[in-house]
Amino acid sequence: MTRAYDWNRMPHLVDVRCPDCRGAATFEFAVAVRIRRKRDIPFFQNHPLFEYALFDGHAGAGRWHGAIFYAGLHVRGTSALRKLPDGYSSADWNHSRYWYRTHGLDLGTIVCAACHARRKHTLRWPSDARFQVVYRGHVLWAFNHESAVVLRDHVASGSRKRSRWSSFLLHVPKPFLTAKARPEVVKLLDRLLAA
Repeated sequence: MTRAYDWNRMPHLVDVRCPDCRGAATFEFAVAVRIRRKRDIPFFQNHPLFEYALFDGHAGAGRWHGAIFYAGLHVRGTSALRKLPDGYSSADWNHSRYWYRTHGLDLGTIVCAACHARRKHTLRWPSDARFQVVYRGHVLWAFNHESAVVLRDHVASGSRKRSRWSSFLLHVPKPFLTAKARPEVVKLLDRLLAA
């Protein structure tokens, strides 16, 4: 597996296997927001919908206080957040339109369609990935059903088309893209998508 494949940016929601029943589940990353004023720290420490954490800044930028919200634990998502201190809005805890995490951690929630589990979870990627195949000791994974279909089409095709998943496909390890590997890898991906 190439290093770039390991460090590929991830969507805010990914398809995983439930750690309880191994059924189809969704993992959603938690969102952390910087607590701007020290006087607001006790509010977030004591609020039942938030988890307080002290984060290390990037490149020596110092530590910062954060309020983590796990939207997957709440059916209403961020609309469950009300009566926040001045200067904060529930929209602050919405996911960015860009694929990055505000806290750099693999914290979030699992929601399982099979056993109905809904709880906090620390993502172990790619071992938690629902869409993954092993070919000659190498693991190939996709974030969700849509990216798995695009991945299968990418491996099956000799030509490389541009798509919304282009940066993801750019990092597919070479052992999966050889003409020799193509039939078996496509068969493995088709079997996975049919399940």
